[in-house]
Amino acid sequence: MNSVSLKTPLSAVKGIGPKFLDKLEKIDIKTAGDLLWHFPVRYDDWSHVTDVKDLRPGEYAVIRAEVKKIGFRKSWIQKLAIVEAVLEDESGSVRTIWFGQPFIKKVLGEGKQAFFSGKVLAGKKGIFLSNPAYETVSDEENIDELFPKRELLAIYPETKGLTSKGIRFVINKVLPNLERIPDFIPGEILKKNGFPEINQALRDVHIPKSSAEANAAKERFAFEELFLLQLGHLLEKKRLARTKAPSIEFNLDFVKWALGELPYGLTFSQKRSLYEVLKDIERHQPMNRLLQGDVGSGKTVIALIAAMETAESGYQAVFMAPTEILASQHYQTFKKLFSDFGHPIGLMTAKSKLAFYGDNLESEMKKKDLLQEVENGRIKILIGTHALIAKSSGENKARFNNLGLIVVDEQHRFGVRQRAELVQNQARKSPGLTPHFLSMSATPIPRTLAITIFGDLDLSTIDELPQGRKPIITKVVDPLNRDKAYAFIRGEIRKGRQAFVVCPRIESREDDYEYDFSEDGKTDARKSGWSETKTVKKEYERLSKKVFPDLKVAMIHGKMKAEEKQKTMEDFKTRKSDILVSTSVIEVGVDIPNATIMMIEGAERFGLAQLYQFRGRVGRGEHQSFCVLFTESSNETTRQRLKALLEAKNGFELAEKDLEIRGPGALLGSEQTGLPDTTMRALRNPAMIKLGRQSAEEIIVKDPTLRSYPALKERLEKFKENIHLE
Repeated sequence: MNSVSLKTPLSAVKGIGPKFLDKLEKIDIKTAGDLLWHFPVRYDDWSHVTDVKDLRPGEYAVIRAEVKKIGFRKSWIQKLAIVEAVLEDESGSVRTIWFGQPFIKKVLGEGKQAFFSGKVLAGKKGIFLSNPAYETVSDEENIDELFPKRELLAIYPETKGLTSKGIRFVINKVLPNLERIPDFIPGEILKKNGFPEINQALRDVHIPKSSAEANAAKERFAFEELFLLQLGHLLEKKRLARTKAPSIEFNLDFVKWALGELPYGLTFSQKRSLYEVLKDIERHQPMNRLLQGDVGSGKTVIALIAAMETAESGYQAVFMAPTEILASQHYQTFKKLFSDFGHPIGLMTAKSKLAFYGDNLESEMKKKDLLQEVENGRIKILIGTHALIAKSSGENKARFNNLGLIVVDEQHRFGVRQRAELVQNQARKSPGLTPHFLSMSATPIPRTLAITIFGDLDLSTIDELPQGRKPIITKVVDPLNRDKAYAFIRGEIRKGRQAFVVCPRIESREDDYEYDFSEDGKTDARKSGWSETKTVKKEYERLSKKVFPDLKVAMIHGKMKAEEKQKTMEDFKTRKSDILVSTSVIEVGVDIPNATIMMIEGAERFGLAQLYQFRGRVGRGEHQSFCVLFTESSNETTRQRLKALLEAKNGFELAEKDLEIRGPGALLGSEQTGLPDTTMRALRNPAMIKLGRQSAEEIIVKDPTLRSYPALKERLEKFKENIHLE
């Protein structure tokens, strides 16, 4: 067979037919490299087969058994497929249950012999296997032929019609014929830390002979991502240190005036963060800072004062928000707090093109006129969404005269390339000067994780709420007390208050449910975490027609047009509606002081940090606010997580708990960052994070330009293209 490179299309590999190619393409596996980096999620020891009679609850076990009986049914809500089977070997029989995999009934007919691997659970009717992996075998096959000379069998992320057995079959067509891959990790780093080189690591991760081999290979792949991440951060910091930025004067008298315009005093952490930002932009090196703080902690005021300081020094500032609602809110906040500011500011969204000149003088403008005011430097502060720099805008995107400061709100919703667009835009106007950069996030991220993920950014943290805020009373409500909660909410609304209702998603997707089954393996309406998970449309219908027919209920979600969302929010703000049913779009950019109730359906389906953000959307006015968490899960982990929300003193403490329970993917999102699951798991390991940092520093000290490490330099460039952390 011809040799295979990482770029070889799988369609060119002999022995891989259309059946596999189509299924692999559905999970974005098209080349040999894609396939080999589709790592196992775990390994099962199939060298030891347990008799059914010896199965014990809580253990993972492998059995070889015959399917004596198999049946298919749907859950009581007619949504979830459930396959139940009775498996039997010479020693006894055991029940098995699969959820959401109806095709299994066709694959495993009665009389079929197979190996089954899974966790043994205990129920009222005895023990059972829950969602086991399986390998069908024929009568003439034996375990030695199936699994020769290996202790472990790789289990992969699967999709419908593509099992781990199928993935292993394809890998065995590729791996033996793979061309030798040059290793980009320097040999001294591999040797010092005992990591296998890349070719050995690929063999060991897919076809390990022992747990030690598998673990060493996985550690190597986890390390290389953290190593590249830290290396990229260090090089970016060095690059920025060599560039020049406009020096924004720290005008103490002006800052005192701005603080005097506020109807409240700043907290200590706000003052500290403001000082850090203003001292940074005074330097000739570009600021690159992340401002973290809970929802409502006062980050916007810090950014606005920095933007005004920039304007006072003769430069421009741009303030980018992820939604039109939030951009408009920042603009209105500026007008309300700093109406006497002596320079024009602008708002540019798809819907609004406004310029505010002070003294209550506001002008609605055509887009081209507003852009002209920005380009000629008259408008000093421009607030808007990423549409300001969108490629589709062509000649209509913003061009600045002398951009000095970029502020990006909810920084994880903007990419590196979008930030670069603004920087490059400015470079054309003022060659040699790089704007200062301030990103803000209300997502509480533990400091160790933030330093790792956003290592090229300096950190400022606001860890206390503004003075005078009343603590939000939070309650977890089980199904039996749901009606009492509704009665309480109605009572508050009749006092003149308003309520948010947050649902997990717009439409149900069976494959996304978090299963929470009763002990005997059957679904239970009171216990199931998925059984009554609400969708926005269904919840809106139910609340408006059955629960609160006497109140005005509105709905908002991400699939609505921008104009519809804007009008819905404006109607809610002006009290034309009492209850707003929403997806997590409510998480960012909503400030309705009269809304005092945050009601969250399916609370177990959200991360702790996200729940904390939802809760922060109320409690912004003079009235006592409440957060009501509806859950129908009896799962102990769920209870512990929600209890942590009730007890946490601030969002950062809560984020630490979420990191411990669910991992960094819950805070950052695996898809959002572009980091693989292997690396996400490594982010829980402080020692591995430290090792990645130390190794990156060693290389930078030896060769700051990576001239002696061309393979590493090339791999780093590709890595930076694939991740999107900002």
